[in-house]
Amino acid sequence: MNATGGHTSPGDDQLDQACAWIARLRSDAISATEKREFASWLNASPLNRRAFDEMTELWGDLGALGHMPVDELFPESRPSTPPSPSRAPRKTGDFSGSGFTQWLLGGGLVAACLVVTLWVGNQWLAGDARSQQVYATAVGETRTVTLADGTKVQLNTNSELRVSYSRDERQTALLRGEAYFDVVRQTARPFTVTAGKASIRVLGTEFNVERNRDNTRVSVTGGVVAVSESSSASGLQPESVKLAKNQKVSVSGRGISPVSSTSADEALDWTRGVLVFDRTPLNEALEELNRYLKVPAAAESSVRERKVSGTFELSDPDNTLTAIAAAMDLREDRSDPNLTLLSPASN
Repeated sequence: MNATGGHTSPGDDQLDQACAWIARLRSDAISATEKREFASWLNASPLNRRAFDEMTELWGDLGALGHMPVDELFPESRPSTPPSPSRAPRKTGDFSGSGFTQWLLGGGLVAACLVVTLWVGNQWLAGDARSQQVYATAVGETRTVTLADGTKVQLNTNSELRVSYSRDERQTALLRGEAYFDVVRQTARPFTVTAGKASIRVLGTEFNVERNRDNTRVSVTGGVVAVSESSSASGLQPESVKLAKNQKVSVSGRGISPVSSTSADEALDWTRGVLVFDRTPLNEALEELNRYLKVPAAAESSVRERKVSGTFELSDPDNTLTAIAAAMDLREDRSDPNLTLLSPASN
C-alpha cells in the first residue's frame, strides 16, 4: 500500500481492477450478478473506490468517456457509512497520489488506452460503426467475392460494389455494372442493395442486378426480393414490388416497370460467357455489350429500336459487335477512335 502525505493511494492491482470494471460496466451485456460483484468490490475498500474514481476521470481526460455516475447507476454500491469529513473533495484531474503516478509509469496508461480501444470496438458490436470494403473489376474482367457473412457476389466486367456491414444490417451499393448475389439468410439482419433509382431488400435469396445509364434491372432466380424506388420523382410515396423466382423488373426515373417473366439462363447468361438477346432493342443490346468493349459502340437514331435476337460469345466482344452489325445489315464506322457507330449499310 502506498502513502503520500498521510493519505493512502490505490496500488497497481486496484487500478488495473478499476480499469477492468469500467470496461465491463460500459457493456450492455453486463448481468445483475456482475453488478452485485462490482458493488462488493467497490465497498470492499476505500482504495477501490478511489481507484475507480481516478480511472473514470482519466478516461474522461482521454476523451473516451464522460464521468460515470456509479452511485446513480448502482445504488447498492454506495458505502454503508458516510465518507470521512477529513477527506477533502479531490479536484477533477488531480492524480497526485504516488500509487497512481507509478501505475502510469509502469504501463498502466497503456492498459487504460487498451481498454478504451476495446470499448470503442464494442460500439461496432452495438451497430455504431461499419466495416466497409469496395470491390471492382476492369473492362473484360469478372470476379467472385465472398463477403464476411458468407454471401457470394459475382461481379461482371467493369463493375464496382461497395459493401457496408454492421451488426444490425448488411448494406451494399452497386456503383456501376452488374452483379449476381447469392445471399446467406439472416432473418434479423436484412441485406440491401442500392443501384441507381432502385433499392433492393432481401433476407436470403439469389438475384441479379444490372445497373445501366437509364435504369436498373433486377432479376430473381431464387427466393423473394422486395424492390422499391430509392426516391420518387413525383414526390409521392415511392413504388414497391415483390419479385419471386423467375421474375424481373426495371427501375428508372419513370418508376418501376410491370413485372415480367425471366429465367436463370436469361438472367445469368453473362456468368456463362455469353449474351442472350430476345427481341432486345439495339440500343439496349449495345449498352450491355459496351461493358466488354474497350471502345464503346452506339447506333444511329434510325436503327436504335431495331430488335436483336441470338446468343453471342463474350470471349471476343469486338467480333460479337461485328456479328450483330452483319446480322442486322448495319455498317460499322470506326473512324472515331473513341466510338464505333452503327448505321444502315445503305448510307
